[in-house]
Amino acid sequence: MTAARRQRKSLWAFLALAMTLTVPGLEPLGAATTERIVVDRHRGLAISGFDPVAYYTDATATLGRPEIEYSYAGATWRFSNEGNRGAFAANPEVYTPAFGGYDAAAAARGAAVEGHPLLWLILEQRLYFFETVQTRNSFGENPDRILAAAERKWPEVLRTLSP
Repeated sequence: MTAARRQRKSLWAFLALAMTLTVPGLEPLGAATTERIVVDRHRGLAISGFDPVAYYTDATATLGRPEIEYSYAGATWRFSNEGNRGAFAANPEVYTPAFGGYDAAAAARGAAVEGHPLLWLILEQRLYFFETVQTRNSFGENPDRILAAAERKWPEVLRTLSP
């Protein structure tokens, strides 16, 4: 693992700890994880416990509730209400973030960089996450070019991730 990746993982661990300490009811789960989808390694939560359906229905990043969860693709997904969990369970491929929650612009460069659930964009009914505001803005300025490159390089990136 590169030093930059260790540093990013440390940042995510810090953010997860900060969320645990500041959000009532958000406790560690310790579920199994996969790196093909961005998952908190300590709690097994996909996209840091944010509700993937709420990005579409509420146009906002909304934390899911620990009592409303669903397991999919080796991760635990949280939801803000039962309806969102039902929608996800019926069509997880619709609501799972593109590139597993990795930064789409980084994927276009052939790199697996975790996207941040507060830095997001929905384009043509697909949810994309980004590491920085700059990568989100860059993507928004020329999504077709970046998506073409990301789609082309994603199979290579997947081979670098743990199954």
